[in-house]
Amino acid sequence: MEILKYIILGIIQGVTEIFPISSSGHLVIFQELLKLEQPGLVFEMFTNTASFLALFVLFAKDIWELIKGFFLYIFKKEAREEYKDTFFYVLKLLVAVIPIGVVGLIFKDEMGMIKNLLTVGIALFITGALLLTIFFTRNLIEEHDDITWKDAIVVGFTQAFAVFPGISRSGSTIIGGRASRVSLKSILRFSFLAYIIISVPTSVLGAVDLVHISEEINWTGYILAFIFTFGATFLTGLFVMKKLKVEHLIYFGIYCLVVGILAFSAFFIMR
Repeated sequence: MEILKYIILGIIQGVTEIFPISSSGHLVIFQELLKLEQPGLVFEMFTNTASFLALFVLFAKDIWELIKGFFLYIFKKEAREEYKDTFFYVLKLLVAVIPIGVVGLIFKDEMGMIKNLLTVGIALFITGALLLTIFFTRNLIEEHDDITWKDAIVVGFTQAFAVFPGISRSGSTIIGGRASRVSLKSILRFSFLAYIIISVPTSVLGAVDLVHISEEINWTGYILAFIFTFGATFLTGLFVMKKLKVEHLIYFGIYCLVVGILAFSAFFIMR
């Protein structure tokens, strides 16, 4: 049964990392339901690495084109006009990850301390309300596909709120992107590529924490959670990029509202 709990948590992490419903919030909820205690943020960072690798595989072609175009623009003068857009797209990605990187480093320990059903419930409710706002205003804006500097900055600052448990990272980027009138397909691609960038230092920190942690770790459970997180993230990411539309945000918004209210209520019932 203990191993099954880790598998469930892995699947939950993989699916909720992609859908705009907060992976960190759901891990807190299911850890409470399954009575599975984790050593701080280590398990979450461990499974986040699996999500990062899955998205890296999913966007491998895009990543290669961005890396190639970025360096060709710098080192090959005759190619600068051709790869100008690619070069600045990478810079915009870097700008977008700075806020969450800074906030995450500053408040890493504090965020771990306030993870409970009460805070998660409130945060999920806020996420749901904002997703519904985006849904109901979907026809009031004229959208564009290109990511501007302003779009990157807005997405960066909204994404920073995702360090709070229960605030969805993908949801916050969708909210920021749609508020800036970016098409859903463009903001999803930008969001997942930004996640890949921010996950590199996060994965390194997770590995360091894992090595130095004093508690006994269920390595079989961790490895299985990693495998199932990878698979769930890859399949969900593939589905979202092909099928998700703005009209579908109503379902995620309602879901977050309901789960948020249940988590909030459960906090007081279980005390």
